[in-house]
Amino acid sequence: MKIEAKDHYLWNLDYFGRIGLGADPERSFELLRITRQTDYGIVLLSLMAQREQGAGVHTARGLSDAARLPLPMVGKILTELTRSGLLASHRGTKGGYRLSRPAAAMSVAEIIVALEGPIGLTACLPAEASDCEQKSICRVQGAWARINRVVRDALEGVSLAEISGDRTLNLSEIET
Repeated sequence: MKIEAKDHYLWNLDYFGRIGLGADPERSFELLRITRQTDYGIVLLSLMAQREQGAGVHTARGLSDAARLPLPMVGKILTELTRSGLLASHRGTKGGYRLSRPAAAMSVAEIIVALEGPIGLTACLPAEASDCEQKSICRVQGAWARINRVVRDALEGVSLAEISGDRTLNLSEIET
């Protein structure tokens, strides 16, 4: 899936949620990467969204089997997603996990933030970060803030429902 930006760079969002930015679609995944945990989290949430219609709750083992992912990793991801409020958990013999709200109301940005923390492309972003020693004299901080905003807006503009639907979904129509 590609989202063409106004500056002719391509935002690529593949089926598994990996995101890239670049002029060359073949090399675009070299600039921005999400962790394997976030990649798997998006896959798990996509499975849940696809089965959202009357499926009830999903067990960690069932999701692990369906996604062919290790159960310990699935358990860790489900715990984080529940802690962040994206999933609701139900205890008991018929317990499991379900989306806390419709997939159309959940953005990719929310998922990334839940599993990785605030989206920031450099050490000085997000604004709360204070890791950069050059922050007070940096001449490009404003430009990085603008770029970070564009990335975040692009991720907020794609819902879990969109990436969970038709595998051939073409996002080239979306303007950023």
